Amino acid sequence: MADNELPMNLREDNVSEETKKLISSLPTDKDCVGKLCKYQGCWYYYNTLQGVINFQNNFQAQETDIILASSPKSGTTWLKALTVALLERSKHHDGHPLLSDNPHALVPFLENNLYLKSSTPDLTKYSSSSSPRLFATHMPLLTVKEGLKGSPCKIVFMCRNAKDALISLWYFRCKYQKLEMTRGILESMFESLCSGVSFYGPIWDQVLSYWRGSLEDPSRVLFMKYEEMKEEPYAQLKRLAEFFGCPFTEEEEESGGVEKILELCSLPSLSDLEINKSGKNVNGVDYKFYFRKGEVGDSKNHLTPEMESKIDMIIEEKLKGSGLSF
Repeated sequence: MADNELPMNLREDNVSEETKKLISSLPTDKDCVGKLCKYQGCWYYYNTLQGVINFQNNFQAQETDIILASSPKSGTTWLKALTVALLERSKHHDGHPLLSDNPHALVPFLENNLYLKSSTPDLTKYSSSSSPRLFATHMPLLTVKEGLKGSPCKIVFMCRNAKDALISLWYFRCKYQKLEMTRGILESMFESLCSGVSFYGPIWDQVLSYWRGSLEDPSRVLFMKYEEMKEEPYAQLKRLAEFFGCPFTEEEEESGGVEKILELCSLPSLSDLEINKSGKNVNGVDYKFYFRKGEVGDSKNHLTPEMESKIDMIIEEKLKGSGLSF
């Protein structure tokens, strides 16, 4: 795929002279998509780095903002949908926003969307007197905090087993790049994951940044696991609502309010909506590619036992002593 056919965030054609100068001073490498550079401990494609810099320099945080952070392919779409449904639950008697728009349009990425094309994007459409602004990111916590400039806004982080996230990313990347699903591509992505030189990697550093942030300031940073969301969605959704300061009332629970949100945001429900069958995001990626299986343990159907063991050993070693495990 030619560089200009890639989604804009994966390219290197929108970088300022100042950022080019910065990149020349940073560690650089490449993967099967393109050139990467390491900024504040995290690997980015060049255009995405420009979005990161634009965000850090120009974002004006509001105290009520909510930032939904995640590792790539770790339940991001689901977390966005659940958050929108939670915060909008008392307002929509007619058309719910999730019925007519994709979660990624309702909760835009800061560095991969809003600040990717402009250093001063118009954020007014995300403001309302009755709801907090919602934004998303894959950046590590240190980089996010630099852009928040001391704002006390809340941050939710969703992580997922690295093996399942790898398989999900393999499918996703091959679909939007119109590539054949080959072992060669998977093995290349596997090597990138294990070396830590991957988009938004190393995954263990990113996850640990939010894990430590949640331990230091649990009222401001909530750490969630995709596997726990799948295993006990009712309890985890209540936990999310309490963190946002809008817990479910007894009446809501008795009338099935929690179940309604879980049903609305389920993969079968969302993937069946017309917007998610035919729409595209701002970078030209089809929304339908964001909905596949959403299963726990799917990696065992694709990775060899040796590959699984290598990832497990690396993650265990990197997380040692942190109190966090997958």
